[in-house]
Amino acid sequence: QVQLVESGGGLVQAGGSLRLSCVASGLTFSKYAMGWFRQAPGKEREFVATISWSGYTTDYADSVKGRFTVSRDNAKNTVYLQMNSLKPEDTAVYYCAAAITTTSRASRTYNYWGQGTQVTVSS
Repeated sequence: QVQLVESGGGLVQAGGSLRLSCVASGLTFSKYAMGWFRQAPGKEREFVATISWSGYTTDYADSVKGRFTVSRDNAKNTVYLQMNSLKPEDTAVYYCAAAITTTSRASRTYNYWGQGTQVTVSS
């Protein structure tokens, strides 16, 4: 059974930082591209970042480029999202996802999803 478990969310002031983690089990992690998405109340889920199975290729939404960094440790079956210079508009539930294909901004590409972790940024 595949499981993706996110952690690291919380409440932070604007300008602060958080580091999200997503631990995968039940799959060969090193074969999967990983993505981060987020969903704010009343809004559709949106792409945040993605990283290839090797870690060499990354892609970011324009809204987070230069502030967020995605990375992975295949030995620990873990993908990370370092979030700096957080803004109130970053408030959302953040989800990690795994794709057997390539990196993608499209949620339909991803085969497995975590349950999400709440990030709240106060002004």
